[in-house]
Amino acid sequence: MDVILVINAGSSSIKFSAFSVSGDTLTPLAAGKLEEIYTNPRFQVKRQSGETIEDKRWPEGERLGHDAAIKFLLAWLGDHSQGANLLAVGHRIVHGGSRYTEPVRITPAVMTQLEALIPLAPLHQPHNLAAIDAIASHDPDLPQVACFDTAFHHTQPNLATRFALPPEITGRGVRRYGFHGLSYEYIARTLPDYDARAALGKTVVLHLGNGASMTAMSASKSVASTMGFTAVEGLPMGTRSGSLDPGVVLWMMEEAQMDANAISALLYKRSGLLGVSGISSDMRTLLDSDDPRAAEAVDLFCYRISRELGSLAAALGGLDAIVFTAGIGERAAAVRERVGKLASWLGVSIDPAANARHGPRISTADSRVDVWVIPTNEELMIALHTFHRLER
Repeated sequence: MDVILVINAGSSSIKFSAFSVSGDTLTPLAAGKLEEIYTNPRFQVKRQSGETIEDKRWPEGERLGHDAAIKFLLAWLGDHSQGANLLAVGHRIVHGGSRYTEPVRITPAVMTQLEALIPLAPLHQPHNLAAIDAIASHDPDLPQVACFDTAFHHTQPNLATRFALPPEITGRGVRRYGFHGLSYEYIARTLPDYDARAALGKTVVLHLGNGASMTAMSASKSVASTMGFTAVEGLPMGTRSGSLDPGVVLWMMEEAQMDANAISALLYKRSGLLGVSGISSDMRTLLDSDDPRAAEAVDLFCYRISRELGSLAAALGGLDAIVFTAGIGERAAAVRERVGKLASWLGVSIDPAANARHGPRISTADSRVDVWVIPTNEELMIALHTFHRLER
């Protein structure tokens, strides 16, 4: 059996999925994660059915780091592969810059170019690349493919990517890129199976999870997105602030005497739902809470979604459909209900019963805008890209 491994490496965790390859068909086998790899490592693997294969913890105080975590994962897969042949590894890479508009086979030259993009995504790119290096040191002949979160958005018109800054700044790559592209690409790929009008028409997709963004798609192509130069712009997220006046950052520097590291930590790790509520970054916890601060965080999240929805509908020149996806989008009926009510001026009408059972279609028959809940699958998208790149 041939297998493709998908890796999504973060700052303290490594998520992975394995897919069997039979002809042109990819079938999910198992998925898991190594988390808290620098503090209190834990390794979990489950079959596609949900059955737990392994749940391992390391002794307290023992750390792994990316290199040791990858080596452990590859060794574990080798011991449990039952003769399977690892064809290649596909990686989620946050930033492809202006150069990479599609997945690419990783070479030393490609790695050099991706390392040059670290200043554009300093909190994500180094960890993505660390996993590639770790696998290459273990097996330098194993093909690896980079799949970019920015690539799907390269269809946006030039005006949608521009900042009103001088060319000496924009010429150095300071522009709007957009992220969560692998999720949006999967939705675009599967949307015709749900709604041909939405696939061919004007649709806004809401990727709502711990990281949250929205993208306007015309004929399933990205034309505008809430995320721009970095993955902190746009909506409030689990711990990220979302958009704010640049003057606030200047105030933090001048009045609060905060340096770049302190500001970065605040905007990325201490803001968003966690910062507003002071309780949690988890939408489930906030929806279950009676604390007014939790309600305020949820209200702000939904309000900002409604603001961005109007903006993206304007960018499209109309609206045929809305798609909710990712963790909050797929499972938080209360958030979808509030967003639907706030978008009633656009002709959105949510069916409470359909919303409660999570769709897939949650709009009423007389809604002028079709509303869907469609589960995303970034891992499958990466596996498909990796397989097709190998075929080339």
